[in-house]
Amino acid sequence: MFKALVVNKDEESGKTSAAVEEMTVAQLPAGDVTVAVEFSTVNYKDGLCIGPGGGLVRNYPHVPGIDFAGTVEASDDDRYKPGDKVVLTGWRVGEMHWGGYAQKARVKADWLVPLPEGLDTRAAMAVGTAGFTAMLSVMALEDHGLKPGDGPVLVTGAAGGVGSVAVALLAALGHEVAGVTGRPETANYLNSLGASQIVAREEINETVKRPLEAETWAGCVDAVGGAMLARVLGQMKYGASVAAVGLAGGAGLPATVIPFLLRGVNLLGIDSVMQPYENRVRAWQRIASDLPMDKLEAMVMLATLDDLPKLGGDILKGQIKGRVVVDVNA
Repeated sequence: MFKALVVNKDEESGKTSAAVEEMTVAQLPAGDVTVAVEFSTVNYKDGLCIGPGGGLVRNYPHVPGIDFAGTVEASDDDRYKPGDKVVLTGWRVGEMHWGGYAQKARVKADWLVPLPEGLDTRAAMAVGTAGFTAMLSVMALEDHGLKPGDGPVLVTGAAGGVGSVAVALLAALGHEVAGVTGRPETANYLNSLGASQIVAREEINETVKRPLEAETWAGCVDAVGGAMLARVLGQMKYGASVAAVGLAGGAGLPATVIPFLLRGVNLLGIDSVMQPYENRVRAWQRIASDLPMDKLEAMVMLATLDDLPKLGGDILKGQIKGRVVVDVNA
């Protein structure tokens, strides 16, 4: 027997409820590798899946948790053997397939990545999908020419999970970082991660009639979307790029094509769910080598399986700062 956070749905009312339950290994879904989960984390999608589903969950009962890290217990695939440390993000695990909010998980071997040297399972989940996405964003900006000394790099939604790791990564790599936040009380936190400039959300979250403003940002990691992304596009330096990773401010984009045509601005879409294996390995290796572990630890709040129903609601309300690490065995 092992413990898992199970979401059930009442067919008559359509309402869902989440609670920690005892399960057996026989109840796990089909897969090549069984993992003894050690840590998971909380992302926006997890909040949706713990709550009403947000259209992500198709079948109930369901075990959410889009990330986990742990130790291989059994494997039918030659790439993994018992005792191997592994990490999983994406592939719609925790949405379509049972995820990491349990002490055991069974998944396809193709979905796993070996834990890189320099990271333990706890640190890997302090990173999680949010940090993995932040690293993919930084890599994309670098691949499109961003280098230290080019000018300030903007991070929107900077106090959130993706934003926090992006700020710490960019600062550690030698960039001047400006963090956008709607929570003034997070300014000291962002400064501690390496942000040298704090931009109030209200300064940048409304569209303006001018399609172009002063060339300000050498790059941007945008977790907000909507009107803020439209505004930022008009403030990018010539040839600069924006890595779009989220839609906390809305899925619409009330922008013009002028920044693309007159300044050669690049809008780069970042998907962490279906990334190829080679990119995943590259990103995790970069995380292990480039992300300051002391900065990572400063972002962390510890939680247990019992805490997840409340935390799922909190993250949907924008009330989570930094990274939540879930010790599924606590």
